[in-house]
Amino acid sequence: MTQPYVKQTIENEVGYIEFFHPAHNSLPGDVLAKLAETITEAGENDAIKVIVLKSGGDRTFCAGASFKELININDAATGKVFFSGFANVINAMRKCPKFIIGRIQGKTVGGGVGLAASTDYCMATKFAAIKLSELNIGIGPFVVGPAIERKMGLSAMSQIAIDANSFYPPEWAKEKGLFTHVYDSTEALDDAVKTTAEHLCTYNTEAMLEMKKVFWKGTDDWDELLAERAQTSGRLVLSDFTKEKLKGFK
Repeated sequence: MTQPYVKQTIENEVGYIEFFHPAHNSLPGDVLAKLAETITEAGENDAIKVIVLKSGGDRTFCAGASFKELININDAATGKVFFSGFANVINAMRKCPKFIIGRIQGKTVGGGVGLAASTDYCMATKFAAIKLSELNIGIGPFVVGPAIERKMGLSAMSQIAIDANSFYPPEWAKEKGLFTHVYDSTEALDDAVKTTAEHLCTYNTEAMLEMKKVFWKGTDDWDELLAERAQTSGRLVLSDFTKEKLKGFK
């Protein structure tokens, strides 16, 4: 299937939310909006006790925001709307009353690292290297930064944000607290995700909801914070530096 999609399936009380885009799972605004909406609805659906966030395809979990859309931003308001896409998904995950398990089967860049960091329990394969490449094009990981910092600490987030050309191995990401386990194959990852998710479904949903509140303590201002960060990115993306850099991607 080559068309972008967001789909949800329910199996043994686990809600599997899968997104896909043929351009290495880089996400345009409409797909991000649908993803945020689907996560919110799954949070409200009594048939679902635990959520798994995954992407289609084999070797890339998510290549971040859509460059095609980024190139066409010509004013600050459009820029803010564009960068709010990931902010809305992160906030939907933060507010979701259910545990979200991340299934990271391959490389993840920029906004994709933000999605992984916003899951409550994140499992990966040995192919799941991570990179924050935003500085390369004259912006920074402003919107996803709070989520990554919350999960990995300011030091690790700063390191990958500054070293914008390097992919960091999944073992490093595990050491820094982003991933809980790293598996040798996608099959092994899928087995572990399924087992973990279904086991969690046997727990008290009220206890999990209260635990989720504890995990996300101190993030109540993120609606405003991430909107401000989106505005910063939206302004920077209009700079001559960034416009020049983006020409190389046309």
